[in-house]
Amino acid sequence: MNIGNNGTPGAAKAFGRLLRFHRERAKVSQEALGRHTGYSKSQVAMIERGERRPRGNFVELADDLVGAQGALLEVAKELKASGVAAWFEDYLEEEARAAAIHKYENHVIPGLLQTGPYARAVFGSHCPALDDEEIDAMVAARLARRKLFHRKPTALVSFVMEQSVLTRPLGGMAVLKDNLLHILEVGRLRNIEIQVMPTSRQTHAGLDGSFALLETAERRGQLAYIEGQGGRYFLSEQPDLGDVFARYGILRAQALSPEDSAKLIEQVACEL
Repeated sequence: MNIGNNGTPGAAKAFGRLLRFHRERAKVSQEALGRHTGYSKSQVAMIERGERRPRGNFVELADDLVGAQGALLEVAKELKASGVAAWFEDYLEEEARAAAIHKYENHVIPGLLQTGPYARAVFGSHCPALDDEEIDAMVAARLARRKLFHRKPTALVSFVMEQSVLTRPLGGMAVLKDNLLHILEVGRLRNIEIQVMPTSRQTHAGLDGSFALLETAERRGQLAYIEGQGGRYFLSEQPDLGDVFARYGILRAQALSPEDSAKLIEQVACEL
């Protein structure tokens, strides 16, 4: 669990479970709670799963409607806007202390390589839509992650990204070009390797989607983190873990070399 400066571990999840308990005990539907608080049913469901933090006077209204007698108000004191979805906090704790981080991305520039304007465009495309306060916090949290590039002890970080992300103009052409130039700068760090998977490939080991691999402190363990439409999960047991690490190794062999990747990124940036 993530500890740090954003409240106690799992606070959003604990609040969500408590909200659901009192709501069901009071025989109040998610739709009814949503109408009472100005939220949609899906937003209430996200809060109950710990995937979204309540905003405004949601807690006060919900506590009164479900008869929680102040219990929700008390637990909500542990909630703070971290700019990170509750379900992502566990991953970030592992990332912050990992000895090595490897990321394959197929839709957008990897988060660790994003500039502020590009990240804002990514979060601005979120469905359901996020409010300005949430987007501001999420952009700040994403940019703060980049400090791991320069931390001691040094982390080895590698990326494989699809060539298509180099031309998808999220935020506009100027934003994309600035981010490509930023990638070139990051790629000059000795502990960073950035590779591009060309669209001309006739075989591809990453068709199942994006993922992140972590080698834990002192290389004593490995983790794989996978996100999809249906959920998010860690892999830590064999043979599944070994399969994903092997898949990443094949992806790196199929992708352009870091040197050729840099040339392609520079070419695309110059053409924007």
